[in-house]
Amino acid sequence: MTSKDARKIAVIGGGPAGLMAAEIMAEAMVGQGWQVDVYDAMPSVGRKFLLAGKGGMNLTHSEPIASFVQRYGKRQAEIADLLQDFSPDALRAWAEELGIATFVGSSGRVFPTDMKAAPLLRAWLHRMRNAGVGFHMRHRWTGWRDGALCFSTPAGELEIQADAVVLALGGASWARLGSDGAWVPLLQQQAVEVAPLQPANCGFDVAWSAHFSQRHAGQPLTSVIAHLKDVNGVQISRQGQFVITQGGVEGSLIYALSAPLRELIAAQGQAVLHLDLAPGKSQQRIDEEVMHPRGSRSWSSHLQGKVGLDSLKVGLLRECLPAEQFQRADLLARAVKSLPVRLCAPRPIDEAISSAGGVKFEAMDSSLMLAALPGVFCAGEMLDWEAPTGGYLLTACFASGRRAGSGVLEWLKGKK
Repeated sequence: MTSKDARKIAVIGGGPAGLMAAEIMAEAMVGQGWQVDVYDAMPSVGRKFLLAGKGGMNLTHSEPIASFVQRYGKRQAEIADLLQDFSPDALRAWAEELGIATFVGSSGRVFPTDMKAAPLLRAWLHRMRNAGVGFHMRHRWTGWRDGALCFSTPAGELEIQADAVVLALGGASWARLGSDGAWVPLLQQQAVEVAPLQPANCGFDVAWSAHFSQRHAGQPLTSVIAHLKDVNGVQISRQGQFVITQGGVEGSLIYALSAPLRELIAAQGQAVLHLDLAPGKSQQRIDEEVMHPRGSRSWSSHLQGKVGLDSLKVGLLRECLPAEQFQRADLLARAVKSLPVRLCAPRPIDEAISSAGGVKFEAMDSSLMLAALPGVFCAGEMLDWEAPTGGYLLTACFASGRRAGSGVLEWLKGKK
């Protein structure tokens, strides 16, 4: 079946980036005879957005914009450009227009006052439908045929002719919610440069012993500082916490370091993370406490009672140090302030919160239109950037969707 609707704009992907692009275009084209349609392979839009909001919808972050853009690492210049059009403050104002008040938490993260994603999404979709946006669910995009967009639907194959297209298909994490990376070969076939998709904000494998894993899996390691040298020899330090898993580590501190850890493993086969288990104490004080006579107490009891380490930190010392080093007070004291933990591999991409890699910015112009495919724009997590959790992912998705939608409007205006 083929649809030959005239003056049609297709948005493929119903996440935050695609929805933002659709809204910008629909609002600007009211009464002009254009139809904006959103197509998504899932039964409903915003499924990853809703799941991400289950623990508290972290929309953005309140830190100064100069610090904010640094969170995007190698692509901070490109994301900073997008944020000029739609900053974190603009995102909060946009949510307010939908009737969703926000507040800044103690960590600087910005949340809706009710902490939920569903009310925001409902209000947003209501406004978009009133603006005339059409929604087509269970439409899986399968590429192009003679210039037409091809979809697999419950009713069979469908071809759509569109004057402009915004692709917002996500990365490759959480495939069950629609982000499966199946678009990569479709764009590569059209000579679009795509950096390989890799796990970001992910956990990592560690070769724990069965004893340590059985005893400590699921426990949080709190109040630590992690140190590492990246592939360029630059020292990186972050304070926070993470969780011991059955086969490795995961959690906010690990996610914040996932990019340099992943690069180290790719270059060297492993990454060594050095942990300061007592960040509030100097090395001199730890030396004194560890070397204090322990009498008949075991080393474990001594470290818990005198140094103040909990059972997990003591267990981690035993796990990561050779037995003879654990028995030497001087070496043990050094390890409390710099314990090497060897990470073997990132967890599979489908387990990751987000993904790195994607359509290279060099393959697009400043409006996010593909050089190889005029009239086709890209937005969201399918672009080649990554960021830590904390509102940075969503903010860049919203901003890129807005840029792509605005780019379509300018491109169509130029074609008149």
